[in-house]
Amino acid sequence: MPKSDAVLRIAIPSPLYSSFDYLPPAGVSPNTLQPGMRLRLPFGRSQTVGILLETSFTPQIERGKLKPALELLDNEALLPAELMALLRWVSDYYHHPIGETFSTALPSALRQGEAALAKHRSLWRITNAGQEADTEALARRAKRQVDLLLRLRASHNGLTAEHLTELPRNWVDAMAALVKKGWAELEQIPALEYGNEQPEQGPELNAEQKQAVERIQQGLGMFSPFLLDGVTGSGKTEIYLRSIATTLDAGQQALVLVPEITLTPQLVERFKRRFNVPMAVLHSGLNDRERLNAWLLARSGDAKIIIGTRSAVFTPMLKPGMIIIDEEHDASFKQQSGLRYSARDLAIVRASKLDIPVILGSATPSLESLLNVEQGRYQHLSLPQRAGSAKPPRIDLMDVRHQQMEDQLSQPLQQLMQRHLDNGNQVLLFLNRRGFSPTLICHECGWVAHCRRCDTHMTLHLKKRHLRCHHCSSQRPVVQQCPDCGSPDLRPLGSGTERIETALSQHFPGVGLSRIDRDSTRNKGSLESILADINSGASRILIGTQMLAKGHHFPNVTLVGILDGDQGLFGVDFRAGERMAQLIIQVAGRAGRADKPGHVVIQTHHPDNPMLQLLCQQGYHAYAKAAQSERQLTALPPYSHMALLRAEASHSLPPENFLEQASQLAQQLGTNGVELYGPMPAVMEKRAGKYRYQLLLQAQTRAELHRLLGPWTSQLNKLPEARKVRWSLDVDPVDLI
Repeated sequence: MPKSDAVLRIAIPSPLYSSFDYLPPAGVSPNTLQPGMRLRLPFGRSQTVGILLETSFTPQIERGKLKPALELLDNEALLPAELMALLRWVSDYYHHPIGETFSTALPSALRQGEAALAKHRSLWRITNAGQEADTEALARRAKRQVDLLLRLRASHNGLTAEHLTELPRNWVDAMAALVKKGWAELEQIPALEYGNEQPEQGPELNAEQKQAVERIQQGLGMFSPFLLDGVTGSGKTEIYLRSIATTLDAGQQALVLVPEITLTPQLVERFKRRFNVPMAVLHSGLNDRERLNAWLLARSGDAKIIIGTRSAVFTPMLKPGMIIIDEEHDASFKQQSGLRYSARDLAIVRASKLDIPVILGSATPSLESLLNVEQGRYQHLSLPQRAGSAKPPRIDLMDVRHQQMEDQLSQPLQQLMQRHLDNGNQVLLFLNRRGFSPTLICHECGWVAHCRRCDTHMTLHLKKRHLRCHHCSSQRPVVQQCPDCGSPDLRPLGSGTERIETALSQHFPGVGLSRIDRDSTRNKGSLESILADINSGASRILIGTQMLAKGHHFPNVTLVGILDGDQGLFGVDFRAGERMAQLIIQVAGRAGRADKPGHVVIQTHHPDNPMLQLLCQQGYHAYAKAAQSERQLTALPPYSHMALLRAEASHSLPPENFLEQASQLAQQLGTNGVELYGPMPAVMEKRAGKYRYQLLLQAQTRAELHRLLGPWTSQLNKLPEARKVRWSLDVDPVDLI
């Protein structure tokens, strides 16, 4: 069949579970088209950007109805074949529209049709003539040129504009004069993060670390999944660095995934101290142009190390050699809207398709990963001791029943804090609840400040004098009197980090204090500034949420106080206990990370709780083993597999009806091996003005579950109530709320 009859099969971002056929753009030969290229297309009454999946000669509709694409946007395929294959797998596994799946993998700028051109920056190097130039003669008439020439001579890798920010702006003219004389030369280099010209040497490894590095090196060049299971402070990052060094020596790239944006800057700085190579950084704190640039330079191979959060798992690499998932247990790796993928799971699948090793690191591995170790799917690398001379902290439960509490600070805890401060140390307090108070209540009639769009209370933020919903982000000013009875006696009920900060400033006057939560670190550079105060010793008491719980190294913190150890004991979700245990151990790991011994105190009203006792006395792995036994007895993940169909609308009846129809459809298709639970309201039924219902599907095997999900999801849009709701399917949900 002649190429002129070719039809382009294209993935277009839409909620439809199909690709779309188009004719090639006018003047473009089908011979030049490759899967992974972008095209601008007419779609309905507007235009969109799609990705070419394949060229076919059998259209899905009548050839006469096909429209030609408007424009070819790329000269070569943007997505490599391995990433195209991965995205097809993602669409199939998560039962998500293929167009939206492919769109998720692209930076926003590429989705909008911008040119795929990476930004470069200027680098000046000294020439041989510049090395021999007479600076004394030049100093009398061109001091700026002499200054630049001396700087260039001292530099091993040259100078960029970032190296010269402290100079007056006329340095540009002086540098141009040096180039004109042939004493300096200009080169355009990728706009990336660069490491030190003289990288630091790593510390001496202990026996367990050496064994871990050796086993990882034995797995290079093949698919080898490793669970790096090391206590906090055991040197997991050093294992990453050594493994990446071997990968770089082989001329390959390394992808490092971290769960939260707050962990990215400090990890980048540590990598820059150890590697003199270009690095790409990808996270939500970057603008569209910065994300596009990092993505393109990783694709071209210019970036040797790629460090990013969840979506960086889709970054193309020219020579992939290794993938690392730090804090693999963290729920932040699961996308909670749109394409609900798990970056951790996709990293493992991608490593398998690329035939490269993947390292999952954690001090508190997920039960899923521990089961994979038991079943022989992962190699287990254990680091049971802290690196260097640091010892694990002592963990004690503090019974606060019958204790006088002031803003969640018991008297024994305050006395303990004072002793550690008197010894010149730092204290960290953890409360996973931001704001001043989670509830504002009228003392006269009991009125409570509810969110008008959600089934929840509004949180009082006292410094900004407003009430804010932490679920839908709506806010309103603090009322001066009760709307129901008119009483001015409105009282904050409960404590958040802002209230604890206020109380600490009164109990410990004159002591430097830092609060780390989403509110205090909202502005660009604020987190770095706070961390600088902590590391310099200007701040001696630290209060924060889970942003403080992992990844930070505070060598002078000797006391960690967990203010509400009961917060996760009675959660609705079956994973609440596991997350509580992980969070406690991660927070506890901030204590005693250097030569000074650490002490962890957990305030609790339930000191006899058997799981809490087990965690504190025998550690996380004893807790995890008990939790695994419970899950196995109750046939819950990881011993079964789930999918959650969610639906929402402005009224409660449509989502309930839609899910009832979906349940009936599943019964018609055959639910062999699959149990259906619901429809039922979500735990928070109303959120952001929408009423939410859900239908849970559970099976003992993944194959049984997906055997139903395939034909089922393709027909859900045809149900009578489908147009009245917004629905989504979450395969392997990490929460049922």
